Amino acid sequence: MSDSKLTSSVFDSDAAELKKMGYEQELNRHMSGFSNFAISFSIICILAGCITAFPQALGAGGGASIGIGWLVGASFTIIVSLCMAQIASSYPTAGGLYHWGSILGGRGFGWCTAWFNLLGIIFVVASVNFGVYDPMFKTLISPLLGVSPGSMNYTYQTLFLTAITTIQSIMIYRCPKFTTKITDLSGYFIFIAALILPISLLIYSPISLDFSRLSTFTNFTGADGSLWPKMEGMFMPFITGLLLSIYTITGFDGSAHTAEETHDAAKSVPKGIINAVMYSALFGYIMVCTFVLVMPDLTEGVKHGLGFFDELMSSLPSGLRTILGITIFILNFLCGLACLTSCSRMMFAFARDGGLPASNFLRTIHPTLKTPVAAVWVSGVLAVAATLYGDAFFVLAAGSAVFLHLSYTMPIAAGLLAEGKTWRHKGPFCLGGMSKILAVLAVIGGVFVQFIGMKPPNEKVFYLMIAMLVIMTIFWFVLGEKIRFKGPPAIQE
Repeated sequence: MSDSKLTSSVFDSDAAELKKMGYEQELNRHMSGFSNFAISFSIICILAGCITAFPQALGAGGGASIGIGWLVGASFTIIVSLCMAQIASSYPTAGGLYHWGSILGGRGFGWCTAWFNLLGIIFVVASVNFGVYDPMFKTLISPLLGVSPGSMNYTYQTLFLTAITTIQSIMIYRCPKFTTKITDLSGYFIFIAALILPISLLIYSPISLDFSRLSTFTNFTGADGSLWPKMEGMFMPFITGLLLSIYTITGFDGSAHTAEETHDAAKSVPKGIINAVMYSALFGYIMVCTFVLVMPDLTEGVKHGLGFFDELMSSLPSGLRTILGITIFILNFLCGLACLTSCSRMMFAFARDGGLPASNFLRTIHPTLKTPVAAVWVSGVLAVAATLYGDAFFVLAAGSAVFLHLSYTMPIAAGLLAEGKTWRHKGPFCLGGMSKILAVLAVIGGVFVQFIGMKPPNEKVFYLMIAMLVIMTIFWFVLGEKIRFKGPPAIQE
């Protein structure tokens, strides 16, 4: 069979599978398996999370929060990714977690999952783009342009974030194939940069390497520069530091949200999810451990906060420092691009079933480009709006981890109860006898994430969670959403 006939056959199979779930093929199915992996890998982007969230872990339990804490947090995300991959293989739709929650737990359960997932993705877009501004642009790039970081005020921040989000929105809606190609390239360059950066820091390290740092616990909570209030003992500071890996290795639902644009989605999407998490866990661990090993003094590193990375880069030759700084800045921008792509697809899928205000508008597809144009622009506007809060990054980072992992845990929990009963249809990727065991571990870990993500000083995330629950309850039970919202179509087995 020729390649063209094989491709056509796979496309027809994907469209037929989608039709069984009640949907027509509206989006442009142009993504390969690697492209599906690349979008999640780019959303995770260890060059974003490992740098911007590093001070959270270092200022908690010191080196042990990195050397041991990363392994603990990454193990949790790997378990979650395996459970999600199994469900994605069964139901490869752009709605992703929203559809899974609805199919396995009922339309009300899916409706709640959708809102938590959507808010989490908006927070991811906002936090990543905020990180593109500070510390990437403000600290690394602006001095190269002759602009003093100290002169860049709130107005600069807002204008910058608006500008880059607008550029990302235009690229996603006007140039979908180019956006996919550039996301593919970013996947390769993240691999390359994630190797060159730690190697360079190790070669030009100003100190001798002391690997015992990676297992030495130091309670930095309450110390000068630490983000955390004083906590006694070892346990609470250590688990607080887990937010580094949990925040960094998140957003891998991007593979699910682009399922309707991916060839052979039932096989490609699970691989995309799992590979993105596994590679990010491995290369991210090498990177954050290197930061600890080459840091001249950990106490001073805590004091520097987000400025720690600029201090580490100062040991490199100026030419290499400039190249790496520009490369990391561009890759962080592309991370935001991938995040916004995922957000727009999720918003489109939820609106397609009437789950959002102005759903008819938000589900609009461009007639020739086959992109959800309205969802792209509304996602961008909401992401910029989320950054207008002055202390944005750390609230957005914690909020994205909390809301996304809640939306990950909900369909996994529903699947745990439905498996073997209402959920008998399994896709090509199946966990077999390990399915329920891993689901239990994922749910326990998910509850744990809610606790550490909302404890002080992230109580603002807790207040937002309470507000969300109150608003959702009012809409569902009082304003008639329970009657109006019909959920996704019934699956035709």
